[in-house]
Amino acid sequence: MKCQRFLSIPIFAVLLLMGFICYITVFIFIDDWVGLQSSAGYLNVLIFTVLASLCLFSFSSCVLIDPGYTPASYIPDVEDSGVSDQEPKKNVIQSRCCDKCSTYKPPRAHHCRVCRRCVLRMDHHCLWVNNCVGYWNYKAFFTLVLYATIGSLYSTTIIITCALQKDWEFSGSGSLKVFYVTCAATMAALTLTLGTLLGWHVYLVIRNMTTIEYYEAIRTAWLARKSGQSYRHPYNQSVYKNITSVLGPNMLKWLWPVAVSHLKDGLVFPTPRDNS
Repeated sequence: MKCQRFLSIPIFAVLLLMGFICYITVFIFIDDWVGLQSSAGYLNVLIFTVLASLCLFSFSSCVLIDPGYTPASYIPDVEDSGVSDQEPKKNVIQSRCCDKCSTYKPPRAHHCRVCRRCVLRMDHHCLWVNNCVGYWNYKAFFTLVLYATIGSLYSTTIIITCALQKDWEFSGSGSLKVFYVTCAATMAALTLTLGTLLGWHVYLVIRNMTTIEYYEAIRTAWLARKSGQSYRHPYNQSVYKNITSVLGPNMLKWLWPVAVSHLKDGLVFPTPRDNS
Protein backbone atom coordinates (compact mmCIF):
# COMPACT_ATOMS: atom_id res chain seq x y z
CA MET A 1 0.00 0.00 0.00
CA LYS A 2 1.06 3.57 -0.66
CA CYS A 3 0.75 4.50 3.02
CA GLN A 4 3.55 2.06 3.78
CA ARG A 5 5.93 4.55 2.20
CA PHE A 6 5.60 6.59 5.40
CA LEU A 7 7.24 3.71 7.28
CA SER A 8 10.69 5.08 6.61
CA ILE A 9 13.31 6.51 8.96
CA PRO A 10 14.06 9.53 6.69
CA ILE A 11 10.35 10.36 6.51
CA PHE A 12 10.04 10.10 10.29
CA ALA A 13 13.04 12.41 10.54
CA VAL A 14 11.43 14.96 8.21
CA LEU A 15 8.12 14.88 10.10
CA LEU A 16 9.96 15.19 13.42
CA LEU A 17 11.93 18.16 12.14
CA MET A 18 8.78 19.84 10.83
CA GLY A 19 7.02 19.30 14.16
CA PHE A 20 9.99 20.66 16.11
CA ILE A 21 10.24 23.77 13.92
CA CYS A 22 6.51 24.42 14.22
CA TYR A 23 6.62 24.04 18.00
CA ILE A 24 9.56 26.34 18.69
CA THR A 25 8.39 28.93 16.16
CA VAL A 26 4.86 29.20 17.55
CA PHE A 27 5.09 28.36 21.25
CA ILE A 28 8.53 29.75 22.01
CA PHE A 29 9.58 32.52 19.64
CA ILE A 30 6.27 34.05 18.54
CA ASP A 31 4.99 33.80 22.10
CA ASP A 32 8.16 35.42 23.45
CA TRP A 33 8.17 38.07 20.72
CA VAL A 34 4.59 39.44 20.61
CA GLY A 35 2.59 36.92 22.67
CA LEU A 36 0.12 34.37 21.34
CA GLN A 37 -2.88 36.29 22.68
CA SER A 38 -2.08 39.50 20.81
CA SER A 39 -3.33 40.45 17.34
CA ALA A 40 0.21 40.30 15.96
CA GLY A 41 0.62 36.89 17.57
CA TYR A 42 -2.58 35.56 16.01
CA LEU A 43 -1.56 36.90 12.59
CA ASN A 44 1.94 35.41 12.68
CA VAL A 45 0.66 32.06 13.94
CA LEU A 46 -1.95 32.01 11.18
CA ILE A 47 0.58 32.79 8.44
CA PHE A 48 3.09 30.24 9.68
CA THR A 49 0.42 27.56 10.21
CA VAL A 50 -0.82 28.00 6.64
CA LEU A 51 2.72 27.66 5.30
CA ALA A 52 3.40 24.61 7.46
CA SER A 53 0.11 22.99 6.44
CA LEU A 54 0.82 23.53 2.74
CA CYS A 55 4.30 22.14 3.22
CA LEU A 56 2.95 19.04 4.98
CA PHE A 57 0.28 18.55 2.31
CA SER A 58 2.86 18.83 -0.48
CA PHE A 59 5.13 16.42 1.36
CA SER A 60 2.34 13.86 1.79
CA SER A 61 1.35 14.24 -1.88
CA CYS A 62 4.93 13.71 -2.99
CA VAL A 63 5.14 10.54 -0.91
CA LEU A 64 1.78 9.06 -1.92
CA ILE A 65 1.51 9.98 -5.61
CA ASP A 66 3.11 7.50 -7.98
CA PRO A 67 5.62 9.23 -10.24
CA GLY A 68 4.35 7.26 -13.23
CA TYR A 69 5.73 4.06 -14.68
CA THR A 70 6.15 2.84 -18.21
CA PRO A 71 3.15 0.73 -19.26
CA ALA A 72 4.03 -2.80 -20.27
CA SER A 73 2.26 -2.36 -23.60
CA TYR A 74 4.33 0.67 -24.64
CA ILE A 75 6.03 0.50 -28.04
CA PRO A 76 8.06 3.47 -29.35
CA ASP A 77 6.85 5.28 -32.45
CA VAL A 78 9.99 5.39 -34.57
CA GLU A 79 8.40 7.63 -37.19
CA ASP A 80 7.86 10.40 -34.62
CA SER A 81 11.16 9.93 -32.83
CA GLY A 82 12.74 12.95 -34.49
CA VAL A 83 15.95 11.19 -35.51
CA SER A 84 17.75 11.87 -38.77
CA ASP A 85 17.38 9.71 -41.81
CA GLN A 86 21.00 8.63 -41.49
CA GLU A 87 20.42 7.02 -38.11
CA PRO A 88 19.09 3.47 -38.45
CA LYS A 89 15.68 2.96 -36.90
CA LYS A 90 16.90 -0.28 -35.38
CA ASN A 91 19.44 1.66 -33.33
CA VAL A 92 16.70 4.03 -32.13
CA ILE A 93 14.57 1.15 -30.90
CA GLN A 94 17.56 -0.47 -29.17
CA SER A 95 18.47 2.82 -27.47
CA ARG A 96 14.96 3.01 -26.03
CA CYS A 97 15.00 -0.52 -24.63
CA CYS A 98 15.75 -0.83 -20.91
CA ASP A 99 18.37 -3.48 -20.22
CA LYS A 100 17.05 -4.08 -16.72
CA CYS A 101 13.30 -4.08 -17.37
CA SER A 102 13.58 -5.60 -20.85
CA THR A 103 10.86 -3.20 -22.00
CA TYR A 104 10.79 -0.09 -24.17
CA LYS A 105 11.29 3.29 -22.54
CA PRO A 106 9.31 6.40 -23.56
CA PRO A 107 11.21 9.66 -24.09
CA ARG A 108 12.57 11.16 -20.84
CA ALA A 109 11.94 7.93 -18.91
CA HIS A 110 14.76 6.37 -16.87
CA HIS A 111 15.22 3.23 -14.85
CA CYS A 112 15.28 3.68 -11.06
CA ARG A 113 17.55 1.19 -9.33
CA VAL A 114 15.68 1.67 -6.03
CA CYS A 115 12.13 1.28 -7.40
CA ARG A 116 13.37 -1.23 -10.01
CA ARG A 117 11.11 0.25 -12.64
CA CYS A 118 11.33 2.77 -15.46
CA VAL A 119 9.91 6.09 -14.24
CA LEU A 120 8.23 8.58 -16.57
CA ARG A 121 10.11 11.90 -16.84
CA MET A 122 12.27 10.85 -13.92
CA ASP A 123 14.04 13.64 -12.06
CA HIS A 124 15.64 11.66 -9.23
CA HIS A 125 14.87 9.19 -6.47
CA CYS A 126 14.39 11.13 -3.26
CA LEU A 127 15.33 9.40 -0.02
CA TRP A 128 13.41 11.98 2.05
CA VAL A 129 10.05 11.16 0.44
CA ASN A 130 10.80 7.46 -0.04
CA ASN A 131 9.66 7.76 -3.63
CA CYS A 132 10.83 8.67 -7.09
CA VAL A 133 10.21 12.21 -8.26
CA GLY A 134 8.78 11.88 -11.74
CA TYR A 135 6.04 12.89 -14.12
CA TRP A 136 3.03 12.83 -11.78
CA ASN A 137 4.54 14.04 -8.51
CA TYR A 138 7.18 16.52 -9.67
CA LYS A 139 4.79 19.44 -9.13
CA ALA A 140 4.16 18.25 -5.57
CA PHE A 141 7.92 18.07 -5.02
CA PHE A 142 8.40 21.57 -6.43
CA THR A 143 5.69 23.08 -4.20
CA LEU A 144 7.15 21.16 -1.24
CA VAL A 145 10.54 22.81 -1.72
CA LEU A 146 8.87 26.20 -2.30
CA TYR A 147 6.70 26.11 0.85
CA ALA A 148 9.52 24.63 2.93
CA THR A 149 11.84 27.45 1.86
CA ILE A 150 9.29 30.18 2.60
CA GLY A 151 8.35 28.58 5.92
CA SER A 152 11.94 28.18 7.09
CA LEU A 153 12.73 31.75 6.03
CA TYR A 154 9.71 32.98 7.97
CA SER A 155 10.78 31.02 11.05
CA THR A 156 14.36 32.31 10.77
CA THR A 157 13.13 35.90 10.56
CA ILE A 158 10.95 35.46 13.64
CA ILE A 159 13.80 33.90 15.65
CA ILE A 160 16.28 36.66 14.73
CA THR A 161 13.71 39.41 15.34
CA CYS A 162 12.84 37.91 18.71
CA ALA A 163 16.51 37.69 19.67
CA LEU A 164 17.24 41.30 18.64
CA GLN A 165 14.38 42.79 20.67
CA LYS A 166 15.15 40.76 23.79
CA ASP A 167 16.85 42.52 26.71
CA TRP A 168 19.69 40.09 27.32
CA GLU A 169 21.18 42.06 30.26
CA PHE A 170 18.19 41.27 32.47
CA SER A 171 16.56 38.17 31.01
CA GLY A 172 19.29 36.36 29.13
CA SER A 173 21.07 33.46 30.78
CA GLY A 174 23.98 31.68 29.10
CA SER A 175 21.96 28.59 28.24
CA LEU A 176 19.15 30.68 26.76
CA LYS A 177 21.61 32.56 24.55
CA VAL A 178 23.03 29.28 23.32
CA PHE A 179 19.52 28.05 22.54
CA TYR A 180 18.69 31.19 20.54
CA VAL A 181 21.97 31.13 18.63
CA THR A 182 21.66 27.41 17.90
CA CYS A 183 18.09 27.74 16.62
CA ALA A 184 18.92 30.80 14.52
CA ALA A 185 22.00 29.19 12.98
CA THR A 186 20.17 25.92 12.30
CA MET A 187 17.21 27.63 10.65
CA ALA A 188 19.48 29.92 8.62
CA ALA A 189 21.42 26.91 7.34
CA LEU A 190 18.18 25.08 6.53
CA THR A 191 16.83 28.12 4.70
CA LEU A 192 20.02 28.45 2.68
CA THR A 193 19.95 24.75 1.76
CA LEU A 194 16.28 24.77 0.77
CA GLY A 195 16.69 28.07 -1.07
CA THR A 196 19.54 26.64 -3.12
CA LEU A 197 17.44 23.57 -3.95
CA LEU A 198 14.51 25.80 -4.90
CA GLY A 199 16.69 27.92 -7.15
CA TRP A 200 17.99 24.79 -8.85
CA HIS A 201 14.51 23.47 -9.61
CA VAL A 202 13.28 26.88 -10.76
CA TYR A 203 16.14 26.79 -13.26
CA LEU A 204 15.13 23.29 -14.36
CA VAL A 205 11.47 24.27 -14.74
CA ILE A 206 12.14 27.31 -16.92
CA ARG A 207 14.45 25.16 -19.08
CA ASN A 208 12.00 22.21 -19.09
CA MET A 209 14.70 19.83 -17.91
CA THR A 210 15.05 17.18 -15.25
CA THR A 211 18.10 16.72 -13.05
CA ILE A 212 19.08 13.63 -15.05
CA GLU A 213 18.63 15.47 -18.35
CA TYR A 214 20.77 18.36 -17.12
CA TYR A 215 23.77 16.14 -16.51
CA GLU A 216 23.14 14.23 -19.73
CA ALA A 217 23.02 17.56 -21.59
CA ILE A 218 26.47 18.52 -20.27
CA ARG A 219 28.05 15.50 -21.95
CA THR A 220 25.91 15.84 -25.09
CA ALA A 221 26.82 19.52 -25.44
CA TRP A 222 30.52 18.68 -25.00
CA LEU A 223 30.34 16.04 -27.71
CA ALA A 224 28.47 18.44 -29.97
CA ARG A 225 31.10 21.17 -29.55
CA LYS A 226 33.81 18.63 -30.18
CA SER A 227 32.26 17.84 -33.57
CA GLY A 228 31.68 21.50 -34.39
CA GLN A 229 27.93 21.45 -33.73
CA SER A 230 25.63 23.13 -31.21
CA TYR A 231 23.30 21.47 -28.75
CA ARG A 232 19.83 22.55 -27.68
CA HIS A 233 17.69 20.70 -25.20
CA PRO A 234 14.95 19.14 -27.38
CA TYR A 235 12.11 19.91 -24.95
CA ASN A 236 13.06 23.51 -24.19
CA GLN A 237 10.33 25.74 -25.60
CA SER A 238 9.47 29.25 -24.38
CA VAL A 239 9.79 30.02 -20.68
CA TYR A 240 6.02 30.31 -20.30
CA LYS A 241 5.35 27.00 -22.04
CA ASN A 242 8.04 25.32 -19.97
CA ILE A 243 6.47 26.57 -16.75
CA THR A 244 2.91 25.66 -17.73
CA SER A 245 4.01 22.17 -18.77
CA VAL A 246 4.88 21.55 -15.11
CA LEU A 247 2.60 23.84 -13.09
CA GLY A 248 -0.36 23.95 -15.47
CA PRO A 249 -1.98 26.65 -17.64
CA ASN A 250 -4.11 28.09 -14.81
CA MET A 251 -1.94 30.44 -12.72
CA LEU A 252 -4.43 30.24 -9.84
CA LYS A 253 -3.55 26.55 -9.48
CA TRP A 254 0.22 26.84 -9.88
CA LEU A 255 0.87 26.51 -6.14
CA TRP A 256 -1.64 23.71 -5.49
CA PRO A 257 0.39 20.47 -5.49
CA VAL A 258 -2.32 18.11 -6.72
CA ALA A 259 -3.68 20.31 -9.54
CA VAL A 260 -2.26 18.13 -12.33
CA SER A 261 -5.21 17.82 -14.71
CA HIS A 262 -3.02 19.33 -17.45
CA LEU A 263 -0.79 16.26 -17.45
CA LYS A 264 -1.46 13.59 -20.05
CA ASP A 265 0.07 10.11 -20.25
CA GLY A 266 3.73 11.07 -19.91
CA LEU A 267 4.67 9.14 -23.04
CA VAL A 268 4.89 12.03 -25.51
CA PHE A 269 6.32 15.52 -24.96
CA PRO A 270 6.05 18.54 -27.28
CA THR A 271 9.19 20.00 -28.82
CA PRO A 272 9.88 23.33 -30.57
CA ARG A 273 9.85 21.41 -33.85
CA ASP A 274 6.18 20.53 -33.29
CA ASN A 275 5.26 24.23 -33.40
CA SER A 276 7.27 25.02 -36.51
